Amino acid sequence: MVNASETDNGKRLIARLRADYSQFKFVPGTQEHWSPRNSTITYCESEPAEEFRYGLLHELAHALLGHDTYSSDFELLKLEVEAWDLAAKIGKKYGIKLDNDHIQDCLDTYRDWLHRRSKCPACGMHVLQKDSNSYQCFNCGTAWQVSSRRFARAYRRKL
Repeated sequence: MVNASETDNGKRLIARLRADYSQFKFVPGTQEHWSPRNSTITYCESEPAEEFRYGLLHELAHALLGHDTYSSDFELLKLEVEAWDLAAKIGKKYGIKLDNDHIQDCLDTYRDWLHRRSKCPACGMHVLQKDSNSYQCFNCGTAWQVSSRRFARAYRRKL
């Protein structure tokens, strides 16, 4: 449950960010994300205050870094690391110290996702992607496809 003081602090932060980064739109939503298509940062007001601030700064960092697309799972993880690094720097400007454990927990979700997707369903070897939706094991030759959706369960379909 978010209390009134936390809500006021969140609204003040949003107001400051809107003033400082007027090139972006800040809108409430159900899941935080950056949309380069319409220069919109969506934030989730129902999150606990700390997670709200961290997520908001993280999505702002994606926007400032110009993150708009990625071509591989590994590149996505790299973009996430870059965004968290910049979010921590932006946070200092607003008196917000991002908790490194929180950052690492968030990055772990991507690391775990990448680990599941990159594991050969035949021999268990971990390999790099062949292209945006497929992998091929250099150990046993097995090829498999994965979903292009970031938040999809890590299904692997052998070819």
